[in-house]
Amino acid sequence: MDAEHYRCHRESLKAAAEVTRRTVARRLPGICLVTSAATGRVMRAILLAILLRLPGIPDAIYGQETPRPNILWIIADDQVPYVIGAYGNKQVRTPNLDKLASQGMRFDRAFCSSPVCTASRQSFLTGRYPRTVGVTQLQSALPENEVTLAEVLKANGYDTAAIGKMHFNSNLKHGFDLRLDSEQHQQWLAAKGKTPLPTGVEVQPGWKPFTDPASVWLNSACRPFGAVDSDMTGTYFGEQAIRYLQQQRRKPFFLMVSFYEPHSPFHFPVEYRGRHRPEEFHVPRASPEDDWQIPEVFRSLTERQKQGIIAAYYTSVEFLDQNVGRVLAALEKSGQAQNTIVIFLGDNGYLLGQHGRFEKHCGYEEAVRCPLLVRFPGRVKAHQETKALVEFVDVFPTVLDFARASTPANVQGESLVPLLTGKTEHHRQWVIIEYSENEEGYLRTERWKFIYGTGKRLRKDGYATGRPAPTPTIQLYDLKKDPQEMLNVAGRPENARLVADFTAQLAAHFKQTARQTELLPRTSDPREILEFCLQPRDLARPAKSGNLSP
Repeated sequence: MDAEHYRCHRESLKAAAEVTRRTVARRLPGICLVTSAATGRVMRAILLAILLRLPGIPDAIYGQETPRPNILWIIADDQVPYVIGAYGNKQVRTPNLDKLASQGMRFDRAFCSSPVCTASRQSFLTGRYPRTVGVTQLQSALPENEVTLAEVLKANGYDTAAIGKMHFNSNLKHGFDLRLDSEQHQQWLAAKGKTPLPTGVEVQPGWKPFTDPASVWLNSACRPFGAVDSDMTGTYFGEQAIRYLQQQRRKPFFLMVSFYEPHSPFHFPVEYRGRHRPEEFHVPRASPEDDWQIPEVFRSLTERQKQGIIAAYYTSVEFLDQNVGRVLAALEKSGQAQNTIVIFLGDNGYLLGQHGRFEKHCGYEEAVRCPLLVRFPGRVKAHQETKALVEFVDVFPTVLDFARASTPANVQGESLVPLLTGKTEHHRQWVIIEYSENEEGYLRTERWKFIYGTGKRLRKDGYATGRPAPTPTIQLYDLKKDPQEMLNVAGRPENARLVADFTAQLAAHFKQTARQTELLPRTSDPREILEFCLQPRDLARPAKSGNLSP
């Protein structure tokens, strides 16, 4: 064994021991394993895991040595499926995402675990629901003791890297050997010097959400960010990912590339100005039932401003697509594409005028249904699409299945490999989504959408309606007859049994996935359970600084 092999072997054992220590601590609270650099302690931890045969311990420990696939996971921020060509949109130009979709499976009913960035991201990175992880709000930090996908893969011999937005809200790396974000981009840009802009170009002002009018911070003027393409943060992330893919390495890699686009204020470089005009777009109409839930910040927007917001969003999506294409082209050029799983998803949805809203902090379909594309040559056939109900917590065990690594016992997702490889056409009976900031829980079946809100929490996310909220709020939509969710049929006598069943099912899920079941109220009333479980109880102290976005 040469020096480099020895170093990699030693680091893998140390990482494996750390995952083992955490797994044992969760499974056997009375046993304490202390991981250190000492070989004896490392080996004792691994030996104990082997004897206990604990889930979540690397397969390599049990003697498996077959090569594993690389994983390239690309994340977009607030990207919706209905603004991607592969999902049927004829106005947007997304050739790279369309090509990726054609090379594998397109998921038409994939849902985030929460319609807010931090909660959604820390959920799919741990394979656990936001309340279980203790991260439900924008400012909360991922607890250090939560085991991420990066940590499990690292313990299985992977190089790990995260480039771009992760929303850890701390300085922890959570298993990623390399961690780059907007801070590194700013340092690079300061050292290089900013490229002068063409004269006479109007650019976006500084982003001040909820301080400026919504028409300004949502970029209704459809102005570019004040930079050329080569200086943009998204382009920098793409270039760093390309450099990573060009490196020679002995181990497989797990690379996450997470772009800030197309999140408001919908950044795009000056070269992209004029790609879309406001008059190209039709603004969705709100129904009379929507008035009570429209956030006050959106009520003064004019029709023209709404059209401009949509134009800016589309332009930002096209800029995102360009950088996704650059990364995928580099993967092909590296010669590693055939043995690389490529995953693309948007962390949550976004409403572009539906129900009178321009954001995602609610349970409507546009806020919670997200794009999910998976390509794996030789394992996932091209030109596939599925309408199976899936949740983003399912991605974690899917990656580990393909990587031939054991999934930790506390992971709450269900592997999508049978679906991806054609062994089944079904996955879940329903999906569960939560939004603790407004104390809401959502249950979505093939036909029905059920939304339960306590109505007791004063919103602190900037999207208060200015209207008194009923207590509680129960909504039921028949998606077969009413796919736009315009008519709440919860109050109809013929739906009373459905409402009762969905309330009980939602409460049972929250009770089963509670982080500390001993704290649950001693009651059989599902509404009392929901009112307790839907309250935000985040574990980590909110971050004092960081790149946070509503």
